[in-house]
Amino acid sequence: MDPECSQLLPALCAVLADPRQPVADDTCLEKLLDWFKTITKAGSSLLLLQENPCLVELLCHVLKPQDLSSRVLSFSLRLAGVFAAQEDCFQYLQQGELLPRLFGEPGPLGGAAWTAPSVRSGWIQGLRSLAQHPSALHFLADCGAVDTIFSLQGDSSLFVASAAGQLLVHILGLSMQGLAEGHPSLQAGDWPVCAQKIVGHIEESLHSTAVPQITQALNVLTTTFGHCHDPWTQVLWVRLSPLVGSLLEKDPVPAAHSLVDLLLSVARSPGLSSSSCGLWETLAQTLNHLSPTQAGPLALGILKLQDCPQVLRAQAFVILLQPLACVLKATGQDPGPSDVLDSATGDSLTVDALLSSKAACVGLLCRTLAHLELLQPLPQRPCPWPQEPLLGAAVTLLQLCRGSASPASDVGRHLCALLLGCVRVQRAALDFLGTLSQETGKPRCPRRPCSPAAQLHWGSMSSACSLWGRVGVRLSDLFCPCFPWIDALLCWGGPWKGRVGSFFMSVSGPQELVTEVFAVLLEYLRSPDSSPTVLKKAFQATFRWLLSSPKTPGCCDLEPHALLVLRELLPVLQKRLCSPCWEVRDSGLEFLTQMTRHWGGQAGFRHALLASEVPKLTEQLLRDPESYVRASAVTVMGQLSSQGLHVTPVSPEHPGGQQKSLLVELLHILSTDSEGFPRRAVMQVFTQWLRDHHADVAGDTEQFMARVLQVASQDLDWEVRAQGLELALVFLEQTLGQFHSHCPYAVTPPVAAPAGPLAQALQPLCRVRLFEFAFRALFDCDRPVAQKSCDLLLFLRAKTASSSGSLQESRSGPDVASVEAALQRWQAGDQGQPLGDLEPEVVLAVLRSVDLEGLRGALAEGSDHMEKSPQSLLQDMLATVGVLGENEADCY
Repeated sequence: MDPECSQLLPALCAVLADPRQPVADDTCLEKLLDWFKTITKAGSSLLLLQENPCLVELLCHVLKPQDLSSRVLSFSLRLAGVFAAQEDCFQYLQQGELLPRLFGEPGPLGGAAWTAPSVRSGWIQGLRSLAQHPSALHFLADCGAVDTIFSLQGDSSLFVASAAGQLLVHILGLSMQGLAEGHPSLQAGDWPVCAQKIVGHIEESLHSTAVPQITQALNVLTTTFGHCHDPWTQVLWVRLSPLVGSLLEKDPVPAAHSLVDLLLSVARSPGLSSSSCGLWETLAQTLNHLSPTQAGPLALGILKLQDCPQVLRAQAFVILLQPLACVLKATGQDPGPSDVLDSATGDSLTVDALLSSKAACVGLLCRTLAHLELLQPLPQRPCPWPQEPLLGAAVTLLQLCRGSASPASDVGRHLCALLLGCVRVQRAALDFLGTLSQETGKPRCPRRPCSPAAQLHWGSMSSACSLWGRVGVRLSDLFCPCFPWIDALLCWGGPWKGRVGSFFMSVSGPQELVTEVFAVLLEYLRSPDSSPTVLKKAFQATFRWLLSSPKTPGCCDLEPHALLVLRELLPVLQKRLCSPCWEVRDSGLEFLTQMTRHWGGQAGFRHALLASEVPKLTEQLLRDPESYVRASAVTVMGQLSSQGLHVTPVSPEHPGGQQKSLLVELLHILSTDSEGFPRRAVMQVFTQWLRDHHADVAGDTEQFMARVLQVASQDLDWEVRAQGLELALVFLEQTLGQFHSHCPYAVTPPVAAPAGPLAQALQPLCRVRLFEFAFRALFDCDRPVAQKSCDLLLFLRAKTASSSGSLQESRSGPDVASVEAALQRWQAGDQGQPLGDLEPEVVLAVLRSVDLEGLRGALAEGSDHMEKSPQSLLQDMLATVGVLGENEADCY
């Protein structure tokens, strides 16, 4: 500890121990505790206490009967735990019976302060820090702290209850640490005292009929198997698994969600051999005993496991699909040729869960769709993937929510009544429908990879299906497109050709079903009843399906069917761009942005777009009353202009004026818009135009840069100024890129160019006042702007370093001195005076004189790096109570 801090510490301890003094806030106490943790990690806690006896006096003083602040008491308990984490310091504190008085019955446990959650939390955290060595375990067992931790598991404060459970896991792991290398016995008497007590409490809780106690025990076990992977954990599971399994015999299963978390934690634990401890059988039984709502997360977790019996995976997949299979059956639809989905249709519990109430129905369907959406992109997902039935189920759900389905049973009609107008299911189904688009248009092999193991995989699936009354493998499942002889089968006539062809169609989805997908999406986009969030997701799903539509080899254009959809879609988009709801207008513009980015150069898309009113309406939205819409319109118009899709009538007096009019409009937005979002969008468009050599920008690049940088430098939004520096960097790279044109593969390094060409290359940068903009930004009050400017100037200095030797004689000229003086005034905050016209020689001299590396290092530090010292913290805490003089504190 620094001598300055040692001198301040006694006064601070006296302030903390005095109940009459105002207490420092929690932030200062947390910083103070962090400082002590840093000191004890770097050195001896015992030496720290011996050199600063005021710390021990503070710990003793908080035990006196007085009206001490709960925050100070909590801080003291945590501080004692930090010191006692080292065993020699623990023994030192034990000599005066200080630790039993702090953490035992004589301490805060029996006082009024214990009613404060912060004190209970500080007591737990202090013990968590203290429990690092064998002496601490004996102390915990003797002082009765473990029993108190048991009671705190049910604390009214969730933070305290959670911390108590984590502390039990930590103590159990520390107790069993000595047995980690060996093979602990199953007999409880052979285990350490603390471990016996904790495991005994867990067993007692699992026997209990109170659900909270069962939940607490399961949560402790879940954390244990998630963090401890030593051999003793397998012994612990073998000992407790019968009690966990007995929970399945109760109706309903208590603490089902905690039970699922425990079983998945055990299954993921690398310290357990799942096959030898009966875990797979327990998982299978649990799937059968849980309700459909409870079984979904467990089924998803099983399917995510890397090593899992295929029969169990098949069972989990069937349970996961049951709600959607019930939907298909209730609406009179065939689940399709998928054996797995067809096996999931007859579960009465799932039907009951769907029909019990609207909340239960919506919750179950949304969770099922979310689980399948998470599962779909995973490499370990089940194969074959029932693409066609899942598409049908998603479309059916959307139709039920719209009331456009034709249910053929009472169950279907009841489902339709429950789901009609349900926005939650609509959003979930549209998200899932968009995810399923990834499977369309590309044949998929039902077994990945093609290997004997994969064949065994399908054999296991078939065995599982036979248990449910379905046996047999379709002919299409016997073929894999990964084999080279598949082409011969496709070309050969006879019975094989049709069957293999139908296989590819069934995997990617029949065209009729894809047409139905687009139909339901268009129905949602057209409907006036669709909410803004549903419309946004409908636009997103439509784009994903257009993007995944099959394409002709060598052609990036939309396929004919997608073009037909696009022609129907554009009138809908026109209508949505005129919506009175700004969220709808914004979603429409985002959709147009995505389409233009992907197909702006394709003939089919261009023809359809130019034949519509969409470009004209988009330009009108540049003046929308909502700033988000204006920003989106700026982005779209920038793309349309880059692709040549911004078409407006051109007057004979101003030929070619259409592009310039857009530039003027965007400059007007940059100069006058009151909101930051549109101005940021304009700067991004201008930067992209410069990169792409946009026709209007390339016509007079210097005039364009000068106007944009002049406006951006005066903008109050730091992101606009930062984007201006990005624009300046692009211009800088393009300008100097022509100057440095040597071959990068040359054997000899390039010879330094004379000063003449360098000065000539820098002249355009001087004419657009790029350097004044960059130097001004170097001292910007917003750190990201200053950092970006520093990087730009360092880049420029590196690019010109090898060619600026002959210009060094200008370093001490009068112009250089005036510029350096102006920069010093700017750094001091006076940025009123401009630099004026700069010559290249002056710019290079100033670049060499400014310490850019030091400035970059200073910018990388925190804004409070000068005030973060421990001494400053102690001074601030003392200043709040008037112990220091008026000017001695370093408040921040």
